[in-house]
Amino acid sequence: MTDYSDEERRILAYLRESVSKGERYFRSKNIAEQLGLSSKQVGVRLPELAEKSEEVDIEKWGRAKSTTWKVTLG
Repeated sequence: MTDYSDEERRILAYLRESVSKGERYFRSKNIAEQLGLSSKQVGVRLPELAEKSEEVDIEKWGRAKSTTWKVTLG
């Protein structure tokens, strides 16, 4: 079982709930606003969660002003 920090658990819970409602694409700043975190906190954790989470698949999707992440349930 993978150990997650409090922030990682909050991010994963948000992503699972949002994906189950039909959302697929996310930006760090939008996740951060919803969870009361900084976009940097979220942006640093998403690649880490992509490696260690089996609950959701997180893929770096595109980069314009900020990175877009494609998220699907694992």
